[in-house]
Amino acid sequence: MIRFGPAGIPLSCKGRTLRDGIADVHLLGLSAMEIQFIKVNPTVRPAFAEEVGKTPRELPQQLVVQVDSPGTKEDRTRPFSLDAPIQKRDLLTTLTWSLAKEHADLATTRDIARALDVELTLHAPYYVDFFGSAEARERSIRQVQWSAVLAAGLGARLVVTHLGFYGPGPRTDSADRITDVIAPLAKWVQQYSRGHVRLAVEPSGHPDVFGSREEVLGMTRKVKGLVPVLNLPHLAARERLKLETAAEYEPLVAEFRAACPSRLYAHFSGLEQYGPGEFRLTPIKRGSIRFDPLAEFLVGRDYDLTVISSSPLLEHDAMYMKLLYERALTRRWAKMQTPPAPAPRLPAAAPSRTPPGAKGPAGRPKPKPAGRAKAPKHPPVSRRPGVHRAASTRR
Repeated sequence: MIRFGPAGIPLSCKGRTLRDGIADVHLLGLSAMEIQFIKVNPTVRPAFAEEVGKTPRELPQQLVVQVDSPGTKEDRTRPFSLDAPIQKRDLLTTLTWSLAKEHADLATTRDIARALDVELTLHAPYYVDFFGSAEARERSIRQVQWSAVLAAGLGARLVVTHLGFYGPGPRTDSADRITDVIAPLAKWVQQYSRGHVRLAVEPSGHPDVFGSREEVLGMTRKVKGLVPVLNLPHLAARERLKLETAAEYEPLVAEFRAACPSRLYAHFSGLEQYGPGEFRLTPIKRGSIRFDPLAEFLVGRDYDLTVISSSPLLEHDAMYMKLLYERALTRRWAKMQTPPAPAPRLPAAAPSRTPPGAKGPAGRPKPKPAGRAKAPKHPPVSRRPGVHRAASTRR
């Protein structure tokens, strides 16, 4: 099954809330949506006296995403629980997010999405720095963990993130260092969500940002639980690809599908390329890469795939991709239902004219063609003595 959806709340949505966006996605005939967790406004405060004994999930008008106990050594590889009672002197980290005010809001949104069959994923904040200072790295890890808390509450299956700029030194050293950071983070996401949420890494179109095709696929092979994102515009910009035929899409889809344990996740939009690392995402009809050959490629294969529109038109291009896919599917179905054309009838062979007396193929005289049957002759009149022919009485 192939799902299509926008990267964010649809532009045509009037309510501008997460629930309204999911409802609009369903009404538009789409079945996927990537939630954008872009702005992060955390607040760290001690637990109030009336909150002691309650669980973070039960607090009204409080979206708690982290609980720290002072006096104990912090372990970033060990996830906390939203169902554990709050103790005295605990430090609570809450978020101010326009799409949800408390964990009850997340649960309600999750139920609506499941009822409408809309698959949810969540994109973590775009600005991360895993190669910078210890403070910047710690902040980036925290933001991905908070994204996982929100994704688990919303019933999303993926937390999508970039990995930031390369660090100093050779790029092979940067790959080893980022693997040491991402491996425990991917394990934390799986443990917290009990296997329902996975960390997904997408490639980057800028050559100065970590995330080439080889780096992303190599990391997913090393880190258990890490999922690659097939971001086609970014790959086309980084590798200067045209992507105008199905043959160009086939190796990309095959490589990422082989590295993905379950459903493949992809981004698509139009693309305008200028210089190395200079590009911008555009509507599909204005971009240099085409979705038509990808649709023709997908209809011939039984893939579980989610395609997210990351173009400026969001849901409009998501619907356009779905339309192109359905057209390709209709053409293939009509071709399968059309009966094959009958074989052309060969002209009858002309009878051979063999001269009289000639022998046939077996060495025997060729039979003469049957002509008109001759009338049999009357037997001769007996001439016995004493028997005379009667004289004719006619004069």
